[in-house]
Amino acid sequence: MGPFRNPSKLLFEQPKIRRIILASYWAIVILAIPLWWTTTSIERLSLPAARVHAQEDKQLHFPLHVEFETADPGLDAGGIARDVEASFTFQAKEAGKQLDPLLLQFSSREANRPPSSNEYVVSIIPGIENAVIEGRHLSVPPQPASGIAKDLASLLTPYSSHHEARSFEHLVAKYAPRYRLAFTMLNEDAAGGKLVAGWDIQGALANYLAPTFERLSILHNFTVESQVHFHAPLAFEPLKLALNDATIHGLTQEDLTVFVNSAEWTLSSSVSNDPVLHFILFIPSQPHSPLRILDGHNNPTSSTAFILPQWGGITLLNLPEDAPSPIRLSASDLESVFSTFRTQLLTLLGVSDLPEGIASTDSSSITDWQLDTLYRRRAIENVVSSKETLQSIVKLVDQIPNMPVGQDVKGDVQEALTALEKAYAEAHTSPTLALQYSSQALTLSSRAFFNPGMLALLYFPAEHKYAVYTPLFAPVAVPLIVTVLRELSAWRKARKENKGTGKEHGDKASEPKSQ
Repeated sequence: MGPFRNPSKLLFEQPKIRRIILASYWAIVILAIPLWWTTTSIERLSLPAARVHAQEDKQLHFPLHVEFETADPGLDAGGIARDVEASFTFQAKEAGKQLDPLLLQFSSREANRPPSSNEYVVSIIPGIENAVIEGRHLSVPPQPASGIAKDLASLLTPYSSHHEARSFEHLVAKYAPRYRLAFTMLNEDAAGGKLVAGWDIQGALANYLAPTFERLSILHNFTVESQVHFHAPLAFEPLKLALNDATIHGLTQEDLTVFVNSAEWTLSSSVSNDPVLHFILFIPSQPHSPLRILDGHNNPTSSTAFILPQWGGITLLNLPEDAPSPIRLSASDLESVFSTFRTQLLTLLGVSDLPEGIASTDSSSITDWQLDTLYRRRAIENVVSSKETLQSIVKLVDQIPNMPVGQDVKGDVQEALTALEKAYAEAHTSPTLALQYSSQALTLSSRAFFNPGMLALLYFPAEHKYAVYTPLFAPVAVPLIVTVLRELSAWRKARKENKGTGKEHGDKASEPKSQ
C-alpha cells in the first residue's frame, strides 16, 4: 500500500479553493433569489375601495306617476287623485310597507297626452262591473278612494311589507340572466300498468308557454330540456284513505317536502352552470291511484299540484281507470298540465298575482303592471347583491395580505361600479334599462369574487407556505450555513495565529546581538 496523503494537502481542500467553491454555491443562491421572487410573487393591484364604500348609502329610486281620468263630468279627477294618494299612504303605513324606492305622484291626467314608461293611467268609468287592465291602463268602476288605493298598492307594491318580502325571498328563485327549464314526465312504475309512453312536449311548449317566454325575454333567457322516465318510485308509502266507498292514496304535507326521490330520480340530463327549475308531471302507479294531495288535517284537497320553493313545481296526473295503456299525451291533453306549469313558473320567477276582481286583456297572462313591478324588484335585488359582493371582495383583500388582485379582477370591479352608477341613473326613466345594468353589475361582481386567481390563495395561509418550503430548502440551507460558520471560525483562528506568529518574529528581531 502506498502512503496515505494528508487530506489538507489536496487541491480542493486548500482554504482558498474551498472558500471559492463555497462562494460559488452562495453566488448561485443569491443570483436565483430574483428569479424565485419573480415566480412566487403575486400581483396585487389596488381596488377602488372608496367607490365601493360609497355605494352603501345609494339605492335605486323609481319615479311613478299615476294619473286619473274620468268620462263622467260629475267626477273630479284631481280630487279623486288626492283622495287616493291620502288613502294609499295611510294603507301603506298601516301595513308597514317600505315605499322608499318608489317616488309616487298622483295627479289628474292631461287630455290627449300619451303616457310614458313610468306613468300609469286609472280611468273611472261608470257602467262597468269589474276592473280591467290593458297595458298600463287600469279601468275601474266608480268606488271609494280606499278601494282604488288598495288595488294600486297590490299592483305597484306587491312585495313591500316585511311579511311579503320574506315570502318572496323564501319562494322565488334567485335572479339569474339564464335559466334552464327541465320538464320531466315520471311514470312511477310503467310495469304496473297505466303507462304513458310519451308526450307532445314541443306542441305544449309552443301553445302554452311560448308567449310567456316572450314576455319574460327582457328578464331571462330560457333553455328547455325534457325527458321521460318509466320507473320513478316514491321514497315513502302514500297514506291510504277511504273516500265515498272508494280507496284513495294521499300525500300529506310532510310527504310533499320529501316527494322528490333524489336517490333514484335522474332529473337533469345536461351539465350547465345555469340554475335549473324543474317541472315534473308525475303519473302514479296503479296500486297508488288515485293519488291526492291532503291538507293539514289529512283531508283530500282539489289541488293536483304543488311548488317546492326555489326548486320547481310538481303536477299529479291520475289517469282514468279505463285509460288505454300505453298512451301518448297530445298537446291538447297537456293543456291543464302546462297551464299549471306556467303558473308555477311565474310564481318561481317572482311575478305577482293580479288582485282579486281585476281582469286582464293580455293573452300572455302577464300584464305590464306585473312586469314593471318585477323589473323594479329584480333591479333592487341585483343592486343589493352587487353591493354586498363588492364589499366582500374589498374586505377579503384587506384581511388576506397575500391575496392576489389581478387586472381582470380590478377591471370587473370597476366595470361593476360603472354599471351600478348607470342603473341608478336609468331608474328614473326606464326600469328595463335599470334592470339590465343591475344584471351586468351582478354578473361582473360575482365573476370578480369567484375569480380563480383570488380563490387560489383564499384557503392557503402563510403556515402552508412554511410547510411547503421548509422540507424543500432546509436540507440545502443547513449545510451551506454550517459550512459558512465553520469557514468563518477557521478564518478567524488562522488570523489570530498569523498575528501571534508575526508578533513573535518581531520580538526576536528586536533582541540585541552579543559581541
